[in-house]
Amino acid sequence: MDQTSSRPDGIEVVFSPATIAERIEALSREIMAAKFDRLLVIPILTGSFVFSADLLRGLHRAGLSPEVDFLSLASYRRGTKSSGSVDILRDMELDVSERDVLLVDDILDTGRTLAYAKDLVAARGARRIGTCVLLNKKVRRAVDISADYVAFDCPPVFVVGYGMDLAHRYRELPFVGRIAEA
Repeated sequence: MDQTSSRPDGIEVVFSPATIAERIEALSREIMAAKFDRLLVIPILTGSFVFSADLLRGLHRAGLSPEVDFLSLASYRRGTKSSGSVDILRDMELDVSERDVLLVDDILDTGRTLAYAKDLVAARGARRIGTCVLLNKKVRRAVDISADYVAFDCPPVFVVGYGMDLAHRYRELPFVGRIAEA
């Protein structure tokens, strides 16, 4: 059964489940080739949880056995535009000092969330920090940051699915989609 056939009305597929799966395998090999030492993967929740889970399985298939911790940050809350500030909702539990860390986020747009996480991990003494995002939205950044590993460049539209939401809806969709204009 085609997983996109169960898409809700008004949601257009931007990246299909098969396209995402194929790209995650390639991304996992790229990360493996970077030769991280004692890798600690830190997904930035909540939007990255599906991508992070699939990426972790891909990293395992590529031969890596990273430790995992989580950081929950919020800048969107219930809207479709960034609030301009980042709040820590759940902090990491593991010590990052002298560790190689890979931060994983769903989407890089304003850059505030990823920059905040990167600065936080650096301030806590991480030896090497890599960044990985599912989507790199080609928009003007509020801060100067780019991701080391990018699954896809994304058009400048609001996207949902594959862990990303609109007011807590659509996270369960197995694809990245956009809400069609009426």
